[in-house]
Amino acid sequence: MKAIFSTSAVHPRDRFDYWHSVACKEIIGHDSVPENRATFQAEIKASNFGNLDLVEFNNSPMQVAHTLAHVGRTSPDTVFLCYQLSGKIFIVQNAREVNLDAGSLTLLEPRLPYDARFSRDSKTLVIKAPRRELRARIGGCQDLIGRRVSTERADDDLALSVAAKLPLLAGRITSLMEEMVGNHVLDLIGLSIARTTGSATARVSNPKALLLGQIRAVVEARLTDPNLDGQKVADTVGISVRYANAILAEQDLSLHRLILSRRLSHCRVAFEDPDQMHRTIAEIAQGWGFSDMTHFGRCFKAAYGASPREYQKSAAQSRQDGRL
Repeated sequence: MKAIFSTSAVHPRDRFDYWHSVACKEIIGHDSVPENRATFQAEIKASNFGNLDLVEFNNSPMQVAHTLAHVGRTSPDTVFLCYQLSGKIFIVQNAREVNLDAGSLTLLEPRLPYDARFSRDSKTLVIKAPRRELRARIGGCQDLIGRRVSTERADDDLALSVAAKLPLLAGRITSLMEEMVGNHVLDLIGLSIARTTGSATARVSNPKALLLGQIRAVVEARLTDPNLDGQKVADTVGISVRYANAILAEQDLSLHRLILSRRLSHCRVAFEDPDQMHRTIAEIAQGWGFSDMTHFGRCFKAAYGASPREYQKSAAQSRQDGRL
């Protein structure tokens, strides 16, 4: 993570105003009021991680308002996963209240207003995720706003533990590994968020979001099985193929297309990975469940605009040129 701002280098009288201008640019537009301007301190770090943007910030106590005016100037392409590293935040959005303490996470919707109150010694990691990526995992986000994910369940603890490591890993692993880890983080967090709608105290039910996450998890776990098909996925989740395809249709997918696209994606990553240069195209394709090489080549070219061999050669050349 790269430090992009610290009040330690700014005169005390200017610290809060300077912080506010940088935070509006790097995090999100907002109005804010500090508990004490004279003693206000803050720091912002940022980094890219695969297709995710990470922003880590700590600050003195203050109140924040993301208003309708700010919403109109906010990018519609991202959603925020807010993970509390230390201290506390109290957030109100979409008629829900959520208290985040250290080790808990919530989904924040930048296209809706919200109010937040930061405690002393608050440190927060904001994972800016592409909206289309999270939507592909859990569907529409409206019903999932303001849900609190904590470490009470073992699988949620795993999701949060991996998310907490992202700042430590940023810039220290290969771009291919970042992409793979980033995708797995969204898979894990997506399932955890969707699962919160099943609590006894939930006011809104969104079973489709949970089923969508389960479908994607089953597909991802069994891609190497050449006999995997839509019926096996649906049977494992406990629903019919027709209903599974109806859920996926909202993401312009079907069971067949989901299985195929994830297999092709893993093959593409393997072709770009310098540590897998010794592997043949057939070995990689078969390793991810393809048994017909002609079919694989045709599908790969349709997805990425080049044959597997052409893509592999292009990736090798890009590595030599320093682009990968």
